[in-house]
Amino acid sequence: MSGALRGVYVDGAWRPGADELVAVNPARPAEQLGRYALAGAADVDDALAAARAALPAWRARPGLERAELLHRAAAIVEQRSEQIAVALTREEGKTIGEARGEVRRGVGVLRYFAGEVSQPAGEVYQSAVEGRFLFTLQEPLGVVAVVTPWNFPVAIPLWKIAPALAFGNTVVWKPATPTPQSSVHVIEALHDAGFPPGVVNLLLGGRSPVGQALVDAPGVDAISFTGSNPVGRAIERAATARGVKVQLELGGKNPVVVLPDADVALAVRETVRGAMLSTGQKCTATSRAIVVGDVADAFEQALLEAVRGLRVGDPLDPAVDVGPLVSAGQRDAVAAHLDQARAEGLRVGAGGGLLERPDGGWFVEPTVYLDVDPRSPIAREEIFGPVLAVMRAPDLDAAIALANDVDFGLSASVFTRDVEAAFRFVRGVDAGLVHVNSETTGSETQVPFGGMKASSSHSREQGRAARAFYTATKTVFLDMPAAA
Repeated sequence: MSGALRGVYVDGAWRPGADELVAVNPARPAEQLGRYALAGAADVDDALAAARAALPAWRARPGLERAELLHRAAAIVEQRSEQIAVALTREEGKTIGEARGEVRRGVGVLRYFAGEVSQPAGEVYQSAVEGRFLFTLQEPLGVVAVVTPWNFPVAIPLWKIAPALAFGNTVVWKPATPTPQSSVHVIEALHDAGFPPGVVNLLLGGRSPVGQALVDAPGVDAISFTGSNPVGRAIERAATARGVKVQLELGGKNPVVVLPDADVALAVRETVRGAMLSTGQKCTATSRAIVVGDVADAFEQALLEAVRGLRVGDPLDPAVDVGPLVSAGQRDAVAAHLDQARAEGLRVGAGGGLLERPDGGWFVEPTVYLDVDPRSPIAREEIFGPVLAVMRAPDLDAAIALANDVDFGLSASVFTRDVEAAFRFVRGVDAGLVHVNSETTGSETQVPFGGMKASSSHSREQGRAARAFYTATKTVFLDMPAAA
């Protein structure tokens, strides 16, 4: 990394921070990628003060001017897309093709919410009182704390920050520490686009002291969090006790259900993509495959052949399908699940262990377990790695019951040519995102994103749902004065 040490951006300027972080390449950990500033408690106070001071002018600024700044930021990210994608791949480990796709999505998010500014922002109602004009306004919440994970270090921050700014809020953002350069790129684009000082602030740092201080601060009006269930639920308890609006997107244990009439080649391709790409490090990743009836043998055979054929290695190599896990800690967490499966005596169809490479790196073999007991932890716990549990069910009803028999409810897919069966699945599965004949990981910016049960706070992100979260509805009763 060239230039001054970055990682803490407050009131329109970079500052040195309280400590430093050295980022490394997960494909070859001996390669240091750069040094980054880490925020301390004083930086949290300063960032919140800057966001509060910038709020009156920002919320009063015409919406179309705010939209123009988002359009400028989109153009900058697009212009720098290859630089950002390479940095993302080097520090997070997803393949360069996936990183390029994520950056393109970030550009689309910025443009979408720039367009949303000009959409209707309130409603007019008929009143029961003669002469009364009855209408609603959607007004910004104030200062929003945004806390984001490392697995989509460009797209997830932008789908939170862009609508927050578009609708007149100011932002203090704490990203996860494994992907500092991606965070710096996002802020540099917003800075260069001309967002005023204090409107958006960056605090790179860990949960303690930065994350905890941020979400506990009295100057925060709303919190949007994507990450682990334990941390998210702790934030929810603290925030709701103070009357702070909170939005959580948490984990998943996402199933695909393959029915006897399915296109097996399609089901295998999409299941492998959902389970193994991004090294399984997605909250929407496919973690369970539930196969119904006599298609099971053909599906499993083709699935194992496809998984064994995946190319694992340096994610900057365009020929590679699966890169490393993001960190040694994440690799060890996945390895613990593999050890547990081994101790249970689960039947391994592919993989099942760590992958040693000459340059080191935090690699795990793409892994499939067959005939998994639905009570096994492999079938119930979020792993966040390239691990798939395959189970069998006698019919659709039993498959839906298995799909629902976990704490999570984020995403689910069914593969079938039968429209009636597809709608039975859509109606019966407990998931906020339901796919028919496509992988569990797909989503689009213009539609709501979010889960059920332990996967969410039951709020939704993206699309028009973003306006609903980042604004408060004000109902106005306007009675006309009598003529003088």
